[in-house]
Amino acid sequence: MTLKVKTEREELDRIVVAIDDLAREDNWSDDLLFKVNLVLEEIGLNIIEYAFDGGSHEFEIIVTSDAQSVTIETVDDGRPFDPLTETPAPDLDSSLDCRPVGGLGVHLVRTLMDQSDYRRVDGRNCLTLTTYRTETPHCPE
Repeated sequence: MTLKVKTEREELDRIVVAIDDLAREDNWSDDLLFKVNLVLEEIGLNIIEYAFDGGSHEFEIIVTSDAQSVTIETVDDGRPFDPLTETPAPDLDSSLDCRPVGGLGVHLVRTLMDQSDYRRVDGRNCLTLTTYRTETPHCPE
């Protein structure tokens, strides 16, 4: 599935509808659907809010799904930004009132996905995120 998305907050709803359709077609679990929607909302919102200085722009979302994994790719021609290395880990120990704003969404993305890669290619940010569809059993401690 490939989507061209305008840098407008209203487009986030269109992403959810497209992902819900793909999840239904490919028989995703509810947990997988929630994870992919959350990740795309965080990444999409970051692109919409921070990649450009204003004006109307578009970015692309490519989602591929097979029996083993789901891969999300986002491509935008906004300012260079690697969310995997340029966003510091949030301070999860301080109270909410004492924490600086920002970084929690990217932290969630890093935590939820099994593989992640960022590249800057031909003036475009290319972020690739993969999550495995098979559930890893949790062993009792």
